[in-house]
Amino acid sequence: MKRFLKISLPILCLSFLIIGCGKKEEKKETTKVENTKKEEKKEIKNLPINKVVEEKRVYVTAKWAKEFMDKTDKNKYILAEVTWGDEKASPDFLKKHIPTAIHLNTDDIEEGPLWNLKKPEVLEKNFLKYGITSDKTLLLYGPNIGADRVAFAALYMGVKDVKIIDGRLGAWEKEGYPVESGSVALKEEKDFKTKTPVHPEYILSLDETVKKLKEDKDFELVSVRSKEEWLGKTSGYTYIPKAGEPKGAVWGESGSGNSGMENYLNKDLTVKPFEDIVKHWNNHGFSLSNDMSFYCGTGWRAATPWLLMYERGYTPTMFDGGWNEWQMHNDLDVQIGDPKDGKTLKVKDLSNDKALPKK
Repeated sequence: MKRFLKISLPILCLSFLIIGCGKKEEKKETTKVENTKKEEKKEIKNLPINKVVEEKRVYVTAKWAKEFMDKTDKNKYILAEVTWGDEKASPDFLKKHIPTAIHLNTDDIEEGPLWNLKKPEVLEKNFLKYGITSDKTLLLYGPNIGADRVAFAALYMGVKDVKIIDGRLGAWEKEGYPVESGSVALKEEKDFKTKTPVHPEYILSLDETVKKLKEDKDFELVSVRSKEEWLGKTSGYTYIPKAGEPKGAVWGESGSGNSGMENYLNKDLTVKPFEDIVKHWNNHGFSLSNDMSFYCGTGWRAATPWLLMYERGYTPTMFDGGWNEWQMHNDLDVQIGDPKDGKTLKVKDLSNDKALPKK
């Protein structure tokens, strides 16, 4: 027995020592990770507000686009006008478009009833149909923010270089550059050149969004919607019956109606100075130091602030399901009216009469 104790005690001591060291090492490693995250956050806070990271630049001038196309091999880029529907449904594509531009239908990147982005394998197939691959520059424009939605989808999938002509077709014509009319044939590709999606982290699922709202004090879910939608007076859409906002959301204010972007775009459709947008956010109680995720009704309006942050080196996310997906789940919490003095309900307690009338 004594012999057993003589042998056992040193082994036990050694075991406790090893376990203790293991815990210290584990604690040290955890602290190291936490410090790394703090340093990353500090770096983000210190980013210059209006400085664009050149390799991530999205919004470019018409002059830049013209010079780029003049000097670049036509096989190395895709130029596309983006609208909902086929080219015949476009308000102006067949009448006039930038020479060589193809028409891109937003139905190829998203689908109802949620109007989330399509599955990666479907997106890849549809991008290839348009000749889009990860190693080609994708240059976009269009009469509305459908181009911003497609730009986000392309970056999510792994297209390395995505551009939007700031000011769209109007900026091109203002420079006196030529336009053409008629249909432009697509040149399909077979290989996207990367495994997709390259950046799944750009999108938050409904479950991830709910969890972050509950657990992450630094997280801000930013509603890029109109005042009427924000206050729960209307859903903003003919096919969304309920109105309100996810409990805990902050207001990133889009503009008028369900597509107006006056707080992000000028009348000529050029983007507003980013510092002005940031001041606007600050007035609504959140800032660039927060972990921001943007949403709207179905993903179009949320794309614009996401892109503006992306090209400046920030790392926002998008809650792609937006209000449309949120209002489909009966037990989720909803805020109605100004959060300071408004009320909280469950989705199941909301009325079903807040859709816009169908024309």
